[in-house]
Amino acid sequence: MAMAVACLGLAQAMAADDAQEAAAAKALLEKAVAHYRQVGDKALAEFSRQGEFVDGERYVFVTDTSGVMLASGGPSVALIGRDISSVLDPDLQKAFKGVLQTPESAGIQQAEYRWQNWRDGKVERKRVYFQRVANRILAVGYYLPRAAPQQARALLNKATNALAQDQSSTLEAINSLKGGFLQDELYVFVVNVNTKRYVAHGTNLRLVNTDFSKIKDPEGKPVGLPMLEMIKKQPEGEYEYRWRNPVTGKVEHKHAYMRKVGDFLVAVGYYSG
Repeated sequence: MAMAVACLGLAQAMAADDAQEAAAAKALLEKAVAHYRQVGDKALAEFSRQGEFVDGERYVFVTDTSGVMLASGGPSVALIGRDISSVLDPDLQKAFKGVLQTPESAGIQQAEYRWQNWRDGKVERKRVYFQRVANRILAVGYYLPRAAPQQARALLNKATNALAQDQSSTLEAINSLKGGFLQDELYVFVVNVNTKRYVAHGTNLRLVNTDFSKIKDPEGKPVGLPMLEMIKKQPEGEYEYRWRNPVTGKVEHKHAYMRKVGDFLVAVGYYSG
């Protein structure tokens, strides 16, 4: 009960922080749109320097409807004059094309994507609010917080409780990648401690039925075997290792929480960069 209350409190606090960030981003966008409508392209120079249109990590950036960057108060200033679709991955290119086709009558819209945070150099989730004005797309975004330890514990609780109630359906849900056990960079994986093989994995189905005891990190350090040995001695445990983050695509530090449910080792980990 205490853990549930703590997780609920964290979720509420994060929701409140997100609401504040969203309100601040929208306010900055509305201010930029109003100014642009007053002075037109003269505003582009103002958007591209430190001043009233830069608020911490929030800044205004502008593209034309062809995708060429026209202004930016952040690190993307280096892209001014370039078609930014050329630096986007294929999935993001498709989403960006949809943004460029948004009608002016749609008002403020929002989207999410991955972008490098210039403060720490990490690729992180970013939510952007944008509005079309004539043939210009004005936008302001902010970085979303990474998954917290409490969220990883909460997802582990959800998975272990579900497994205890309905083993077959839960494993199927985890492997479907759409069953509620995949939360951005947080995911569940399950290993049979007797066969030492994966029976479910929240992001990589190719690992199912492979030998978990032989899993090593990118530097060759054992990961699976020490986790199996730990869970044989105690019902719960924690283990730190290096692993590829499915969201950023980079190898990062990972802290895994694990628990034994029947013959299964169930684990969820969060990335700390």
